[in-house]
Amino acid sequence: MDEEDWFEANRLNWDDRAGIHAASRTYALERYLDPNHLSGVVEFDRHRFGDIQGVAAVHLQCHIGTDTISLARLGANVVGYDISERSLAVARELSLSAGTPAEFVEGNVYDAPSRLDRTFGFVYTGVGAVNWLPDIDRWARVVSELLEPGGRFYLREGHPAIFPLEEEDGRLVHRYPFWHEQHDPVSWDEDVSYTDGDGRIEHSRAFEWNHPISSVVNALIGNGLVIDVLDEHDFLEWQLVPMMVEEQGHWYMPPGLRDKMPLMYSIAAHKPD
Repeated sequence: MDEEDWFEANRLNWDDRAGIHAASRTYALERYLDPNHLSGVVEFDRHRFGDIQGVAAVHLQCHIGTDTISLARLGANVVGYDISERSLAVARELSLSAGTPAEFVEGNVYDAPSRLDRTFGFVYTGVGAVNWLPDIDRWARVVSELLEPGGRFYLREGHPAIFPLEEEDGRLVHRYPFWHEQHDPVSWDEDVSYTDGDGRIEHSRAFEWNHPISSVVNALIGNGLVIDVLDEHDFLEWQLVPMMVEEQGHWYMPPGLRDKMPLMYSIAAHKPD
């Protein structure tokens, strides 16, 4: 298989997830009928990426648009961009029913500069995104090309240290490589998603890549961005392994392991004038 095959498999996989996620309690789309409601992801991030009132923004790999709509509610003129047309159909319907305008464009993230043909004051990448991309330097080049001079970038993502982990007999074990080449993804074949609900993923095979923080930071720097803040966090937005416990909408390792490893990281950066 090559890059085109990997992206097509992942696109079909996320097409199948769209309806499952839209119907789930995890995403709880009915909450967005309240015009003041923000996604938990954006609520956590908003103080880290700063004021976006009136700013042209793009949310890369936006999925069904809950974070995109939340950015719009913070005042951004926002475009959600994603490879899955079914996900974008859910996002457009949510935008309409929630009364929060946003534009949604379909395409491979690597094609975003040509597909969008404009620059932005803010580029946002939410949780669970860059692991679906084989080439992190190419991704960083996209971010740089989309940013206008002086524009800001924000990313929050699962920490690469957790990628190799699985739970076995109540213990964490290293099952998958931390480092691997972009031509050698980890392949999954799972017919259930990370949300609640009984829906099954028909196109169950998917491909992911782990990107060390050093690779992400160096790619952004190498493509002309200045790193302003790098933080690490002790929680996840999803349940990675069964032993994790949920507290106030976030997932943590159980007592005894909570201070042993980072689970997420975030980067704020800008493109110099």
